[in-house]
Formats: sequence, structure tokens, C-alpha cells
Amino acid sequence: MPNRAHTKHHPHDDTPDTAADFGRLAALPPGPRRDALRARIVEAWLPMADRLAGRFRNRGENLEDLCQVAALGLVKAVDRYDLARGHAFESYAVPTVTGEIKRHFRDHMWTLHVPRRVQELRNRVRCAGQELAGTASGRRPTVAELAERAQLSEDEVRTGLEALESFSALSLDAELPGGDGGYSLTDTMGEADPALDTVVDRVAVGPELAALSERERTILYMRFFGDMTQSRIAEQLGISQMHVSRLISRCCDRLREQILNDAG
Repeated sequence: MPNRAHTKHHPHDDTPDTAADFGRLAALPPGPRRDALRARIVEAWLPMADRLAGRFRNRGENLEDLCQVAALGLVKAVDRYDLARGHAFESYAVPTVTGEIKRHFRDHMWTLHVPRRVQELRNRVRCAGQELAGTASGRRPTVAELAERAQLSEDEVRTGLEALESFSALSLDAELPGGDGGYSLTDTMGEADPALDTVVDRVAVGPELAALSERERTILYMRFFGDMTQSRIAEQLGISQMHVSRLISRCCDRLREQILNDAG
């Protein structure tokens, strides 16, 4: 008898009876004959994999790509199936293929990393929204209506609704609705304020300035905040310009040293 997949069908037309083929597959040693039989079993079950992939259409992924992912899950199911456990291959293959498709969405389709629990909430909220779409008189269902239909709390519904926006991201260069002349999201964003570094420096130097003598603080204030020349400071305080220069240098060196020591 040739080693080929049987064509006896179950309730679904895409579920062939391959129990005998799995028995032969388990008995064959590695080699061309086993590889050929394995390939024929996979081919016989491909319609089922395509049917499972079709359940996930219109979710942002190309159907052909989903079929490829489903086929990969089917190959894994064939390789891992143990006929001796007494379970039909379909009961093992369906969750394996479906899990592979869901894993594809989780690992490759979400722009932002979202915990699995949040993904489940998103799916339940999305399904509830679709079910209510035809009964909401043309309006969007409320959070309370979604919570009742999905059997979730309103907080869980809000989390699921937020996750709906995490499935894909908007490019910063994408033109915003109603924008004129290519107005994009980038145009609404601010830039780093260079004065922030100045704020940090002022906060850091504050305690050290307070430790200086009153005359030293006065000289530094006149020089750096009053923008006065050293000669004018010297004239106003009745001291020499050289003395003012030495005081400014000494104060600045002391402040710098103390701030660096504090930072270390």
C-alpha cells in the first residue's frame, strides 16, 4: 500500500483522517521516506491551517502572511504530535496553530510592548464593540455597555480601549487631519530647552553661594548678574581692580571644587 494521506473526512472538509499515516511516521527512521510522508501529512492538513488563519483576517495583517504563520504552526504540531497519547491530531493541532498565530501578532504586530493581560482585554473589548455595533443606533457603545457585554469592569474596558491605540504607531512625519501645508505631528512637539542646564547649575550652586561671605556674594552678584566690569566693582567697593579679580577667581574656584566634590 502506498504511503499517502487518507481522504476520509471528518465534519470539517479540511480535517483528513491521517491516524494511520502518523502511525507509520512514528515507526519510520529519519530519512527521505519519513520526510516525504511528513510532508504529505502537512499538505493534507494545510486547508485546516488556512481556515484557522482566516479567523484572524482584517486585524492589520496580510492573510497570506497569516497562512504562512499557520503553516509553520502546523509543521510544529505534526512534529510534536504523539499518537500514543490517544488524542486526535485535530485536537492537538488547532490550539498549536492558533497559538502560533497569536504569538505572531504579539511579537511582530504590536508597535508598543503590551502585557499579555492587556492584549486579552483589548481583544475582549474589540469583540464586544463589534457585537454592539449593530445595536447601538449608529453611535459608539459606552464604556458601561462594553463592560456589560464583555463581562469586565469599566476600568478594564478603559485599559482595553487604550490598548487599541497601541497596536500601531503614527509616524511623526504623518500629516495631521485638517493640517494645512503638510502640518505634521513633529510640528507640534517642543524642543529641548537649553536653559534647563542653567537651572540645574543654579540649584547646585545655591547652597555653596550661601556659604560665602557677604562681600564675596556681593562681588559675584555685581559681576555675573549686574554685568558690571571689574573696574566698576572696584570703584564702587573702594578696593583695587586686582583685588576684585583675585576674589572672583578664588570664589569661582572654591565653588567649582565644592560642587565637584558633592557630585562625586
